[in-house]
Amino acid sequence: MRRSALGVAVWTLLSRVTGMARVLVAGGVLGPTYTANIFQASNTLPNNVYTVFAGPIVAMVVVPSVVHASTGTGAGLGQAREVLGRVAGRLLTVAGLATVGLVLLSPALAWSLVLGVPGPDRSRAWLLALVLIVCVAPQVVLYTAISLAQAAQQSRDRFALAAGASTLENLATIAVVVAAGAMFGSGLDVAHTPLAMVIWLGVGSTVAVLIHAGLQFYGAARVGLLVIPRWGLNRSEEAQRCVRRIARSMSVPAKSAATSYLVAAIAASVPGGVTVIQFASQVSNGVSFIAARAVSMAAMPRLATAAAAGDLPGFAAAWRKCLHYATLAALPPLCLLMLFAPTVADLVSQGELADRVLVTELGACLAIAAVGQLVAGIHDLGRRALFARLDDRGPRRASLVAFFVSVLVAGLAALLHPDPTTTLITLMMAMVVGEAAGAVMVLAGVRRHIRPERLADAGTGAHALLATLAMSPALAAGFWLIRHVGSGRLVDLAVLAGTTAVAIALFLWCSVALGRRQMTS
Repeated sequence: MRRSALGVAVWTLLSRVTGMARVLVAGGVLGPTYTANIFQASNTLPNNVYTVFAGPIVAMVVVPSVVHASTGTGAGLGQAREVLGRVAGRLLTVAGLATVGLVLLSPALAWSLVLGVPGPDRSRAWLLALVLIVCVAPQVVLYTAISLAQAAQQSRDRFALAAGASTLENLATIAVVVAAGAMFGSGLDVAHTPLAMVIWLGVGSTVAVLIHAGLQFYGAARVGLLVIPRWGLNRSEEAQRCVRRIARSMSVPAKSAATSYLVAAIAASVPGGVTVIQFASQVSNGVSFIAARAVSMAAMPRLATAAAAGDLPGFAAAWRKCLHYATLAALPPLCLLMLFAPTVADLVSQGELADRVLVTELGACLAIAAVGQLVAGIHDLGRRALFARLDDRGPRRASLVAFFVSVLVAGLAALLHPDPTTTLITLMMAMVVGEAAGAVMVLAGVRRHIRPERLADAGTGAHALLATLAMSPALAAGFWLIRHVGSGRLVDLAVLAGTTAVAIALFLWCSVALGRRQMTS
């Protein structure tokens, strides 16, 4: 499991770094403009629509079903392909209908994304958003196919390509944005943005997703589970159960998508606000995927196998080990990012994005994201453990609580402290508090499933705390150097890289030493 988690972390790191680079390049080329807001928000709509009816739930539900089909019934890969194909047939049909729905609703969605644009330019902004949404709508089907291919690979304990293939999509999108800036100009606001530029950006980003889908299909074929849609769901009882669990669990990703859309719509009222929120969210998700979520993804097939065998002690032991590894992996980036958030914000703010107000807000959002990645990782691990037990009720309740808590926190903050300079910080805090509420709910659900077994080990908590404290000398030295010696971006980058390397080395040394001591005792 450690090897699988490491593979997920390495490839996800590459994917997430290029994903953050994509957001920064778009911000640097398009600038803190309403055109940038329109592109960033419209380009995330297909992913949000796909998330409404599938999203990460596909892997969480399909992986246990494929594991059950290939091991529990003794039918092997043939039965697994049958289940996967029937599920793919139903989901891709829904994705096609969702694509048509997105196109039909594009006028209303475009209008909601340009409410913050000043009156004289709003009609032009609406047209640009409308064209972009239509150009990117086919991505709904492509993302659905990608998620099925990823689930096929993960069910066979293959994680590298599934985690890293999106790197190619990010690089292709970066090339499209850079080419758009070279051909049409950079820093253009809606009144001066040509329609041809918007079409280029929309079609180019869709082609990038198509390249990603092709690579994922290759990975699925390599493990013997090429996703070939098959219709006639009633011919497979396991596929029917899988689709019913997905249907019942649609509220889980739907509420996440609704939160993301609401946050993007509010952030769009601040010039460049969508870029700041998306980058901070990318950092939070990226760090989570190379830390806590890497552990949860690697653990899912094993948790599902223990659940299928009815091995409660084995399931509980695997859960405690996963919780320990997930927390342990998330602590170093939490400390580093929280302490050096202003420095990171200054380093990544290049080109048209180098606005002092936005840089300050980005630093605050990154500090909040440092905590958010740990919370999101534990929430994700708990959901996967529940889905491995074929429990979809617990994740549904947790997502409902997380959604309402996020909306409540954002609403109360807006009413009690309606300062536009803190809008983005408030939105980031609301998302993290909502994730925390969801994490508490799923942990309570896991606790019910594994009774009378323990939910966590006190010894592992002390282990994690001592390993974190071991980083203190490196963190203090790095902070002092940036404050008193740093004299430019290159120096700050060198100090930050050196501090990170030394801090993680100290963390690993202490963690390994404590682990050996525990084994000998």
